[in-house]
Amino acid sequence: MRCFLLHSMPTGSALLLIALLSGTARAQTARPLPNFFTTYTYTAYTVYDTTSTDPPTVVRGVGGTLTLNSTGSYAKRLSIAGNNGPMLFKQDGTFTLTGDSIRFAFRDQKGADVQRGTFRFNPTTRQLIITILGYPAGNRGVYELVAPEPQPKAPAVNISKKRRR
Repeated sequence: MRCFLLHSMPTGSALLLIALLSGTARAQTARPLPNFFTTYTYTAYTVYDTTSTDPPTVVRGVGGTLTLNSTGSYAKRLSIAGNNGPMLFKQDGTFTLTGDSIRFAFRDQKGADVQRGTFRFNPTTRQLIITILGYPAGNRGVYELVAPEPQPKAPAVNISKKRRR
């Protein structure tokens, strides 16, 4: 049946159907707004643990920054207040956006690693919410971040030498 269907279609339609059926077609996604790529400040971190009956854990003392560059690189500098002082997390790597999905790839002491999740960006409030999927399935960490207002560019100053007479 599949062969008959393909032979009866125009070549372009058959190729499109093959791509769709095989899962190799890639979805086109709109790029985020230009002001998406900036440095954000961490404002909250909540841990959802489905293995516990306890309510989600709102982590206290969250701070630091996350820089997302238009080149696909990122720099994470997260701090969390701990009993013996702040715990610092430094992570540099690359990120990929597909629709509302985000993927962070980086290297740590254990080698190459990847974190996957989703994101929501509100350009009006400049708030970014990133949900990172955890283990076991269903666990997740939700990071809330905010970007500063873009600073207006200073007007160009025309410095020209006056002619001497």
